Amino acid sequence: MRLRFSVVLALAVAAAASAVLLAQAAQHSLYVSVLTDAGAPVPDLGPADFVVREDNVTREVLRVVPAEDPMQVEILVDNSQAARDYINDIRSALPAFVDALLAPTESGRRNEVGIVAFGERPTILAEPTFDRTQIRKGVDRIFSQSQSGSYLLDALIEVSRGFKKRGAARPVIVAITTEGPEFSNRHFDLVLDPLKEGAVAFHALVIGPMSSDTSEEAHNRAIVLDQGPRDTGGREEHLLTSMALAPKLAQLAAELTHQYKVTYARPQSLIPPEKVTVSAARPGLVARGTVVRDSQTRP
Repeated sequence: MRLRFSVVLALAVAAAASAVLLAQAAQHSLYVSVLTDAGAPVPDLGPADFVVREDNVTREVLRVVPAEDPMQVEILVDNSQAARDYINDIRSALPAFVDALLAPTESGRRNEVGIVAFGERPTILAEPTFDRTQIRKGVDRIFSQSQSGSYLLDALIEVSRGFKKRGAARPVIVAITTEGPEFSNRHFDLVLDPLKEGAVAFHALVIGPMSSDTSEEAHNRAIVLDQGPRDTGGREEHLLTSMALAPKLAQLAAELTHQYKVTYARPQSLIPPEKVTVSAARPGLVARGTVVRDSQTRP
């Protein structure tokens, strides 16, 4: 009897200690994609299926729910001279992608979509809207600019500022670009910092053979295209032909509309972590996560 009482007392003490630790913790969240090797979203996952680390320290995953928060998606399109031969395929591939993003969720929430071209200079083709008709009109305005270069890095900075000004809660950038010359005179840090600070998920689809450009502008662009998606929970895809764009956009739409919101506990601290990573507990699955802005709450 005394042994049983001791066990019960020990369990009660442990539970009380755990409750104290939880009360001292803050909650943070990530929007997470979990994909198979073929790039298909994986359904019906729970807390045990995710591993969240902050500066290589494992955190407790508290809950996992479908990500129902509306997205604010800006589609950046290369319409420079280098994209001339790809424009028709880009215009053909975008409507289905837009339709998938604008479809209401099960709770009736809708995503917002805008289009920005960045040949010669960043130019708004469609203001952020829920209206499919307005977005289609923006797609119809995509034409290559003769004798123009790419200003992708300038466009990324301007769109990031726009997200911040609008207070976008779940910002997403999808850039469709070529390997043509980059004319933006921007150091890569000036592009990456606003993406990370704004919790912007950056996805890049690059069309054409790898560039041999060794200029400083091309160097900064290459770093942004490589590091930006990795740091923000996005994806970078290189497509040898623009005919592959439509299936890749369909795959990306399925990923964006089937994400999870993963909430985990972090001990109270005045110093935020430098790096937050998420992985899938099951072998053979790929997970990528984007930090949720202002996600800290007290339980």
